[in-house]
Amino acid sequence: MRTGAEKKSTCDIRNYELIKMIQAYSLYEGSFSVDASKVFVPFDPAKDDPLSRKGSLFVHVHPFLIVAEDGLILCDAGLGFRDESGELLIHQNIRKLGYTPKDVKYVLMSHLHKDHTGGMVDFKDGVARIAFPNAEYYVQREEWMYAFSGENPSYKAEIFDVIQRSGNLVLLEGDGQINHQISYEVNGAHTPYHQAFHIRVGGEHYFFGGDVLPEPEEIFKNFIAKYDYDGRKARDLRKEYWEQGREEDWVYLFYHSKSIAIGKAEKREDGTFKIVDVASK
Repeated sequence: MRTGAEKKSTCDIRNYELIKMIQAYSLYEGSFSVDASKVFVPFDPAKDDPLSRKGSLFVHVHPFLIVAEDGLILCDAGLGFRDESGELLIHQNIRKLGYTPKDVKYVLMSHLHKDHTGGMVDFKDGVARIAFPNAEYYVQREEWMYAFSGENPSYKAEIFDVIQRSGNLVLLEGDGQINHQISYEVNGAHTPYHQAFHIRVGGEHYFFGGDVLPEPEEIFKNFIAKYDYDGRKARDLRKEYWEQGREEDWVYLFYHSKSIAIGKAEKREDGTFKIVDVASK
């Protein structure tokens, strides 16, 4: 029996049980501004003035790593930026968690915009190599074809050339299942063939909505974004994902969040819901 300082409140125990099962991690790459040029410029809120970047969106970038039974699962691959030593940030962040890039078995791509694909390939010393040599890269076939269909500043074709030659590319057709843990569905909305992933690991149901549900705040805003391919559909899907996920206790992964990157729904006393942070500390 615990006594005195050893006792845990019921609330503490519930919070501990909630957090201890979370096996998803943000591989946070930083805060950025992006304007019509589609160039992502580092932005430090402590010293940079947002008014000096008129017409820009301000986003954070969070690829996600999920620890599964048979290897690591990566949800989107970040910008491909490097640290001062020249190492990919996404590689560095994986190593900080005690793993290596070679431990990644699945790279799940919601879509192929360059802020999600930069870390798929490691361009270093004039040589291009796939960044996760033991992984298969899962992309919707129509999204792959769409990205190759013409000049577009949102895509980096040189990345796709390396992936195509690697033998690690798996092109998906519509909705389906990769294995008993990972399923996918084409939801379009942000790009014509954007996809979302449901990942069931360690007793949790992780939902990665990519850029259809990139920030928790968008759940509670009824708006149509100009940057979406089909803004009305994206708005409706956000509502649908929230209503279903809060009932089924999903863990939401928010790729561009400036607040909560990994969250769950929690019911307030008045019956309404809010998002709470459940990221492992």
